[in-house]
Amino acid sequence: MKFNDHSRLAGTHATFSASQYSWINYDDDKFIERVNTLEAARHGTEIHDLAARCIKLKQPLRRSRKTLNLYINDAIGYHMEPEVVLYYSENFYGTADAICFRNNFLRIHDLKTGSIPAHMEQLEIYAAFFCLEYNVNPNDIEIELRLYQSDEVKILHSGEPYLKADDSEHELITDVLYIMDKIKRYDSMLKELQEGS
Repeated sequence: MKFNDHSRLAGTHATFSASQYSWINYDDDKFIERVNTLEAARHGTEIHDLAARCIKLKQPLRRSRKTLNLYINDAIGYHMEPEVVLYYSENFYGTADAICFRNNFLRIHDLKTGSIPAHMEQLEIYAAFFCLEYNVNPNDIEIELRLYQSDEVKILHSGEPYLKADDSEHELITDVLYIMDKIKRYDSMLKELQEGS
């Protein structure tokens, strides 16, 4: 038999594929919910692309308390770079939405377009990636992390204690150092496991 040519799809995965078979157990409501979730993710990607273009072009938006406007205008005002990859290894890296490092001050901003409450841990990981990649000791710098979501801005600043979800008190520099240690340890463990297989 000569099979139809679908070479344009090689290496891609369908939204509803055989390997992601859980959709066969969805009822119509669950299917529509999943489609809406995927559409929201696509829309979020488009918003991030727009924000990155505005920041690169230094094109502010109208002053407003809206999440997107606040995020773009702040990033432009702080002379930040959008969509910067922070790399420690093939196992540990990520893309910061907006970042700058000047005068020993690291600033990282993250834009969240979804309704599920976001957590600062993601930004702490970016700070750890930055410090590892550029060989910066977190004790020697100031760090400010900002999370933009639901028309609010949450701010963490080094030197100011804050409460985590479990009501335990934390300090940003201590958390970043802890994450850096974990990244190094886990990366080493992964390399040993990969070499042993």
